[in-house]
Amino acid sequence: MKLKIKIDGDVYEVEVDVAEEESPQPGFVPASESYQAPGVAPPVAPPSGGGGQVVEDESKVCRSPVSGVVIRVPVEVGEEIEQDQELMVLEAMKMETVITAPIAGKIAKLNAEVGGSVKANDVLIEFE
Repeated sequence: MKLKIKIDGDVYEVEVDVAEEESPQPGFVPASESYQAPGVAPPVAPPSGGGGQVVEDESKVCRSPVSGVVIRVPVEVGEEIEQDQELMVLEAMKMETVITAPIAGKIAKLNAEVGGSVKANDVLIEFE
């Protein structure tokens, strides 16, 4: 193949041999062909961190937002509580996380005690 090249106003005629590749380079898709993406693995559910705790009604439980140690539980089983009332305080990485009531109701069960460790997503408190 012959080409004309202009450099600094001077025109040069050059002959070029184009080497044909046997197969396209990886990642190269010729415009005339379609590309089929390789199969994608189905998504994997993230670990619950709650030891597989399954509850019938999520609206009647309070889960831990973080892993940590319980440092305070100012409520008791059977106590009537108000929405946003402090239920428990966790310590994680020297920071305190206050757990508040998502609903008003009565405490049916406490699943953590002061000094105990909890994982993220553990059910801390169950409501009636």
